[in-house]
Amino acid sequence: MSALSKIPSQSYGILQRGAASTMLDQAVEQVRVLGYATLDAGYADSELDAISKTFDASLASYQSEHGLPFLKDLDEHNNIRLMSTRGDGMFLRLALNPNLLQVLGKLITGKFILNQQNGIVNPPKEDYNQGAWHRDLPYQHFTSSTPLAINALFCVDDFTFENGATFVLPASHKSAEFPSDAYVQKNAVQIPAKAGQFILLDCMTFHSGGYNASNKVRRAVNHLYNIPYFKQQINIPASVDGAGLSPQAREILGFDFQEPKTLGEFFGTRKK
Repeated sequence: MSALSKIPSQSYGILQRGAASTMLDQAVEQVRVLGYATLDAGYADSELDAISKTFDASLASYQSEHGLPFLKDLDEHNNIRLMSTRGDGMFLRLALNPNLLQVLGKLITGKFILNQQNGIVNPPKEDYNQGAWHRDLPYQHFTSSTPLAINALFCVDDFTFENGATFVLPASHKSAEFPSDAYVQKNAVQIPAKAGQFILLDCMTFHSGGYNASNKVRRAVNHLYNIPYFKQQINIPASVDGAGLSPQAREILGFDFQEPKTLGEFFGTRKK
């Protein structure tokens, strides 16, 4: 295959043009147009090493607490649910990553909360439950003019073509239905990413984990953020001590958006 020609930089007849001068704005623009992008989290190598070790320790303790046979019976053995309660606050801080929150604030109109934070293990040379096309608002077939939810997959390891880097169907967040098999085979794109990067997805973008043909696991921490009208996968405020959290952290974790249990509680929210 011959090399691509130089991409033209001149233009004419254009009345409106997007502006994206920073790394964060470029990620925002790409998510809006194509439904996906990568974003550097800004961690040093020593911090990435600590995240890697803490991930493994969390997986071991999670499997010990619940029992590996039980988790396998539920097809949950390659997941770590509710990561925000693990790692002595490390994964909670990951969910509040400053670069990520800036991008989310530009993509999601108004308030947003963390719906879920789950560890994901893609085992070598095995099929696993994320290796199928889906949206992260599953079973939904609609489009919206602005993102309702954003997926932020933090790469604990490098995502490569060999170890099953995430596949996406570019711009599929703009079409309600899942396309034909022929379209998928022709237009699917695989996203290589470095450890320490987030893979960002409009949650209506169809995507799939790839097959890990390497000899090592591929690990990630998946985050889903959405407007507060969607319920959390698991009630995070019921599981996390909010006493020492900043107002911003409490809001993002959903403390400010709990359903009032009584009419009195509802009136209290109106008074605020």
